[in-house]
Amino acid sequence: MRIWPFAWLVVFFALPCLLVLRISLSEVATAQPPYRPVIDWSAGLDGVLAAAAELSLDNFRLLLDDGLYWQSALSSVRLAATATLLLLVVGYPMAHAAARLAKRWREIVVILIVLPFWTSFLIRVYAWIGILKPEGLLNTALLKVGIIAAPLEILNTETAILIGLVYSYLPFMVLPLYATLEKLDGTLIEAAQDLGATPTKAFWAVTVPLSWPGIVAGTLLCFIPMVGEFVIPDLLGGSETLMIGRTLWSEFFGNRDWPLASAVAVVLLVLLVGPIVVFRELEARRSAPGAGGRTGGS
Repeated sequence: MRIWPFAWLVVFFALPCLLVLRISLSEVATAQPPYRPVIDWSAGLDGVLAAAAELSLDNFRLLLDDGLYWQSALSSVRLAATATLLLLVVGYPMAHAAARLAKRWREIVVILIVLPFWTSFLIRVYAWIGILKPEGLLNTALLKVGIIAAPLEILNTETAILIGLVYSYLPFMVLPLYATLEKLDGTLIEAAQDLGATPTKAFWAVTVPLSWPGIVAGTLLCFIPMVGEFVIPDLLGGSETLMIGRTLWSEFFGNRDWPLASAVAVVLLVLLVGPIVVFRELEARRSAPGAGGRTGGS
């Protein structure tokens, strides 16, 4: 039975990645599919070898020469990192408060957290357009209260993108944190306070370190998809926003340059997966028995 998880990964992850890599080594063509060389399966092994001989790294060289792709990638990473930090600041108190509630109230809070998933993601993003536009609900309320004298220009800015990202991905941050904090032994906090720690010091010295697995899980669950996000930047960010998801969409569907778009996707995958693999390896070593500088005697 152990073979089935590996078979699933091969069919639905490894093979699509290899297909994208193969397209990234091709060149654009006015044909269907819009790249060449195309493998001639009727020629058998000779057809495969002939197609392989025509593959090149020209698309990756173009990425190095054209600053647009690096700018969009760096902009995506910057916005995703900022949104992840905001999610952690907003989500951690929510998860901590929910984990300390009585059990019957916890279930209600968890339902309220996942409740937005019951509606369409696209509809929720469109709702923020109605809230953030100059004549929208937010500006109307602020003008009536007298906080502002003129409508705020929030829509079609990076601020709107960050608002959309934080709102849309908040459950992905809160739920892993809640699952970790719910299992936290409350007697450890009491012991720290009995030893003279203030509630604030006990929180930073005990609660936060023990909730580190939830922090890591929530960060990865939010940061990785946000880097390649397309819908939120397209609807809330305006035409001047540079993010890698919009660049990929433009190359695939606007320019129909599948090889170049595939090259961008391959580079982005390497940049994201590489550090994650290294981080997981370091975490495995840190949590291994005997790690942390402990020696035999006590």
